[in-house]
Amino acid sequence: MRLRPLPSRRRRWPGPPAMGVRTKGDRVPPEGTITSIAYKLGNHGLMLLLLETPSGFAILSFDGVQLYLPGAKENIWSNFGAEYMARYIVWLKQFKKFKDKSSAIRSDTGVCRRLSKFIKRWRRPGQMLVVGKPEYKAIIEASMGIPCIFDETVMEVTWGVKHIIHSLVPMEKSELTKEERLPMSQGLIMFLNRKGFDVKPDMVNERIVLSACAFYDCDEIEKKHDACLRRAGKQLKDVSGINTQGWSLLKLSTALMLISFSEEEILVGDPEELFTAEELSKFQDDAHEYDDKISKYPCRRIYEELVCALEARAANRILLTSLVKEASACFSPVPEAAMYSHRI
Repeated sequence: MRLRPLPSRRRRWPGPPAMGVRTKGDRVPPEGTITSIAYKLGNHGLMLLLLETPSGFAILSFDGVQLYLPGAKENIWSNFGAEYMARYIVWLKQFKKFKDKSSAIRSDTGVCRRLSKFIKRWRRPGQMLVVGKPEYKAIIEASMGIPCIFDETVMEVTWGVKHIIHSLVPMEKSELTKEERLPMSQGLIMFLNRKGFDVKPDMVNERIVLSACAFYDCDEIEKKHDACLRRAGKQLKDVSGINTQGWSLLKLSTALMLISFSEEEILVGDPEELFTAEELSKFQDDAHEYDDKISKYPCRRIYEELVCALEARAANRILLTSLVKEASACFSPVPEAAMYSHRI
């Protein structure tokens, strides 16, 4: 059976029904949900992002809810592997070139008239402004009275936007300098290190970022299905007396496939090696007792997604190992003796 492509954890957001601040008549959503975060932020959670580019400034609309999701500081980088990943949470409003950026925003003179009008044109009442430097936050809040956000999570967003700047801001033809690309995403470095890759910030390139994003998506697919598969494991214990403690998600999903379909539907592994003869017999004998407890076709979909994630993870580990090795060779410091050997 041919597998479908690895499913994406990202989903297109159709946008709010109408732009603007919330009103007293709005219904308050349950606490802790994405909707409740957007409600508290106002403007349906949308913020403006002020991005300094090599030749000017860009204003982008940004899904500010992303800043407040659990683990945002460590995980938000994964939305910026490429433009097609980021387009659901950030998009360009306008770009302006400035002949002298240094005079556009200064601590002594504040925000220049042209940049001030640029920001005000796109900002809606009560909307927060995301900025890439702490001094910009202080200057804009003092001179314009606009609430700004800058913290470590925003630094991750700024890195991500700069990483794909020519896709998000195609009018910007100049290249970012090495200094402008820094600091590197700490979330990305932490993720790679957790996966066993010894990566330094200078080693990270576009191919490493893309492969890391694919690796990350494999983990997200498992997280997405963890709760429902663990509940199914309890059903196996209640109905068939099979203890699934310690089973992997793929093994759990394989068991559900054997209950719902035939052994020929299994794509990875040999059921006779995964399960005991007694367990295989119970899957077959008790299958009818799961008719009102397990939905067959969602089981198939989850199983296929897990198999895709398993294969993609293995492929991306091989690819990342090669890419990191290649990058490490390019950035390995030259021994001092070798640097001066030509003079001997």
